[in-house]
Amino acid sequence: MTVLNERPVHVPRSRACAALGISRTGSYPRDRSHALPKRAPRPQPRQLGPAERERIRDLAGSERYQDTSVRVIHATELNEGRVLASVSTMYRVLRADGQTRERRPQRPPQNHAVPRVIAERPNAAWTWDISRLPTVVPRRYLNLYLILDLFSRYPIAWMISAKENAALAQHLFRHALTRHQIPAGQLTVHQDRGAPMIAHSYRDFLDAFGVRRSYSRPRVSNDNPVSEAQFKTIKYSPGYPGRFRDIRHAREWMQQFMTSYQHRPHEGIGFYTPADVFHGHVEAVHARREQALAAHYAAHPQRYPNGAPRASLPPAVMAINPGDGITTAAELLDQAPENMPAHTPVTVTEEEPVH
Repeated sequence: MTVLNERPVHVPRSRACAALGISRTGSYPRDRSHALPKRAPRPQPRQLGPAERERIRDLAGSERYQDTSVRVIHATELNEGRVLASVSTMYRVLRADGQTRERRPQRPPQNHAVPRVIAERPNAAWTWDISRLPTVVPRRYLNLYLILDLFSRYPIAWMISAKENAALAQHLFRHALTRHQIPAGQLTVHQDRGAPMIAHSYRDFLDAFGVRRSYSRPRVSNDNPVSEAQFKTIKYSPGYPGRFRDIRHAREWMQQFMTSYQHRPHEGIGFYTPADVFHGHVEAVHARREQALAAHYAAHPQRYPNGAPRASLPPAVMAINPGDGITTAAELLDQAPENMPAHTPVTVTEEEPVH
C-alpha cells in the first residue's frame, strides 16, 4: 500500500491498481473499529456436569456392564428407576473416551494371497464353478456344475442338478479325473469359496487324488474370470431359453450347447476351437491357415503392403492373475502334448444319492 499511496498525482488509482495487479476496491484501508470481539463460549444449561459424565464412565466400565451395549445399560437402569442421561448422550460421553468400539473378541484381519494359476498345456489347471439356471416355476432353480480346462477353455465335465452340495461336486470330479486319467501331482483346480468348494469332504477328496487346490479371494469375482465368463457366454447365447421347463429340458439344451461350443473358434485362444487346443490339433490347423494365407498372398500381393501375412497361434501360457513375464508366444507348437487321447466331454446325468 505504500507504493500505491506514493504514486504521482497524475496517475489514477485505478490504473495504479491495475499495474500492481490488485483490486481497486480492496486497496482502500479498512476500518476495523466495527470488528466484533471474540465471545467466550457460553455455558450450555443442558450440558452434563463433570460429575455426571464421570458417573456414566464408571457405570459403563463396571463389572456388571463391561460386556453390555449402551442401549442395554440405559434400558436396565431405566427398569430400576435410574436415569443418568439419554442414550445418545451416553454414547457421546463414551465416544470421547474411545469406549464405544467393539469389546467382544474379534476375528483378526485375514490376509489372503492373490491366487496365481498358470497353465502351459491342457490338463494342467482346471477352473470350475456353479451357476443357477432359472425354471418356469418361480423361485425354483437348477444348478449347473461346470469344469473348464484353463489352457484350452475346453469343457472337461458338466452336470445339472436340483441340489448344490459337496457330495455332488465330488461325484463330478470323480468322473472327470477318472475319464481324463489325471495322474497325482499334475493338476491344479481353481475355484471360489462357495460352500461346496470349502467343504472338508471335498478338500479331502481332491487331496486323495493328488490335486492341488487354488481359491479366489473373498468377494473378488475377478479371481475366477474364466468360469464367470463362460457362464455369461452360456446365458447370453442366442438360443438360451431363459427359463427351463424341467431338469431334462436343461440337460438336453446344455448338451447341444456344449457340443457346438467346443468346436467354435474362441477369441481367448487365438480363434482356435477349444477342441483343437485340448486335443493337440493346433499344428494341423495352423498349417492349413498358413497355406491359405500364402495362396492368397501369391494371388494378391498388392493387398499386403507389409509383406506376407502369418497365421497367429494360441497363447503359449494361460494364467489367472498372471505375474511378470507371463506373455504369449509362438512356441505352442513345440509344447503340444504328444499321444494325447481324444477324450469326449463328461456329461453326468445320473446323480448319486446324498445322505
